[in-house]
Amino acid sequence: MTIPAEVRRAAHLEEGDPVEVEIVEEGILLRPQKIIDATQAWFWTPEWQESVRRSIEQVAAGEGEAFADGDEFLSALGD
Repeated sequence: MTIPAEVRRAAHLEEGDPVEVEIVEEGILLRPQKIIDATQAWFWTPEWQESVRRSIEQVAAGEGEAFADGDEFLSALGD
């Protein structure tokens, strides 16, 4: 099946992505199905997504501290 490029971009579909197909009253409904690798599933939990959202808000508010490298970060942890 060929899906127009603009539809693929809008749905974030890539070649080989699974699509659920359903017959509905209006015609055919296609639903993109993204498969998450089990080793990455933790990232998509509601709790983790909430922590990411809070982090983004903190950065936008100018909160937090930036480190030049891992050694500088680890040094700050020791203080």
